Amino acid sequence: MGKDVFSFIVGGKAGEGVRKAGTVAANLFANVGRYAFQMDDYQSLITGGHNFSAVSTATREITSHYMEADVVVALDKKSYELHKGHLASGGTLVYNSDALGDGDWEGIGIALTSEARKYPNPSLRLGLGAVAILAAAIDFDTENLQSLIEREYPKDTQNNIAYAMVICDMARKLIGGKYHLEKGNREMVLLSGNEAIALGACAAGLDIYFSYPMTPTTSILHYLAAHDEDLGIAVVHPENEIAVINMAIGAAFSGARVMVGSSGGGFALMEEAFSLAGMSEAPVLCVLASRLGPSIGAATYTEQGDLRFAINQGHGEFPRIVASPGTVQETFFLAAEMMNLVWRFQTPGILLTEKHMSESRMTVDINPEGAKWIEPLIHKGVGYSRYLDTSSGVSPLLFPPSQELIKWNSHEHDEMGITSERPEIITKMHDKRKRKGEAIVDYMKGMHTVNIYGDKGLVIFTYGSTTMSVLEALKVGGIDAMVVQPIYVEPLPVWELERYEGSKPVVVEQSSTGLFAALLKEKAGIDVGTVIKKYDGRPFDPIELADKLREAV
Repeated sequence: MGKDVFSFIVGGKAGEGVRKAGTVAANLFANVGRYAFQMDDYQSLITGGHNFSAVSTATREITSHYMEADVVVALDKKSYELHKGHLASGGTLVYNSDALGDGDWEGIGIALTSEARKYPNPSLRLGLGAVAILAAAIDFDTENLQSLIEREYPKDTQNNIAYAMVICDMARKLIGGKYHLEKGNREMVLLSGNEAIALGACAAGLDIYFSYPMTPTTSILHYLAAHDEDLGIAVVHPENEIAVINMAIGAAFSGARVMVGSSGGGFALMEEAFSLAGMSEAPVLCVLASRLGPSIGAATYTEQGDLRFAINQGHGEFPRIVASPGTVQETFFLAAEMMNLVWRFQTPGILLTEKHMSESRMTVDINPEGAKWIEPLIHKGVGYSRYLDTSSGVSPLLFPPSQELIKWNSHEHDEMGITSERPEIITKMHDKRKRKGEAIVDYMKGMHTVNIYGDKGLVIFTYGSTTMSVLEALKVGGIDAMVVQPIYVEPLPVWELERYEGSKPVVVEQSSTGLFAALLKEKAGIDVGTVIKKYDGRPFDPIELADKLREAV
């Protein structure tokens, strides 16, 4: 690992505050002006199993966690066995001596559980103990540590502070000040991908969010519900995913700017209504956060196996827009941009992401004023036709209450929205929707649809959350490359990608069959040289990925 990166891993059982400890560690780094990246790994269990959080920090922008850690805190025996191999050269392994018992253990033992038993709910304090050990290792002063605990652990604050101070004092005697971390000039802001999606959609004018909980989109629902009054929106939790998207389409009919969210299994239930949105020309933004599949798969792990599912979503022919952000910061602006696009063109769209992007947290620098505000085409005057056949295929909108007839229809229909099975009407409306798809492409040609990082060396194609891993791998590996990241995958911006024909690029993706590489060949005629794939549910580690990229060179 590069000397400019410091990494911390805390592992333990679900219910011991492991994820919270990772979040607090990331916030600690951000509070002192350092860039940070947090990745949480957890099983689909409420208690027990194995959880860990990996947090990496640097004084420059960092876009991935590192599994080679300077400080590892193991709260139980399983974490000790799994993560002692992740210790960097010269790193520090601290374990809960109460959990491991007597034996010839490597590292430093601290009786975390014995001390926690002096307070109520002892198991919940173990993660706090890991934070105290980290604070000692980096010589984080006592006063700032107390302030951090007051902010991050507001319940039972005095006992939390008392416990943390005891553990920190123990750790200071053993590893105090072993690592010196340079501070930055200003406090940094951390967001998860899901928080960025929520805020970006609100910045564009979101009115109502509908969702049924499903990992990894659940935290969008929780975040917006917790801040609904602050953001001036309504948050609705219907009985299932079918109700979610049908209610959203109904709300859009009334003029509400809506968004829905789910993962693959839940989104499969939405597919019929997604087609309803295509026929009725309903502007609905859908968040599809991929996890490992098919079916239930491994519910809490990441993959990019839903690419084809997203771009071919729905039955029948109608335009849909699918975009996939490459960083948490881009996720904010892309959510706003997608809200704008689905309303501009009155068609459903999908913000395609993955568990790694949705739930990982990283430092961002966002100016909300850069978000696009929704600007739909609104009918003016008298004599309204919901599906007026225009040159662009986009018809003006009108919302109730109105003396005009406003009819959205799931059946094929004429310009007024009246059901029709006449062949000439069917053909006319097919052509109208086709022109709308062409208008989307024409409009997107004036947009920023592809990110390019670097200008020489190896040509690498990637998309979605894997972009973050690739960018960090190039930094740690000192590899010269040009990274090409299509932001939109439907329609794929072939007008930007055709220049790479013949480049034989390396493709990096998280699918077992090379879905993205096949898409590039099919849509843009790009023959791929090497495909680097990972499909075990875990994101790429930048050091390991750098080695694979060198092999490709």
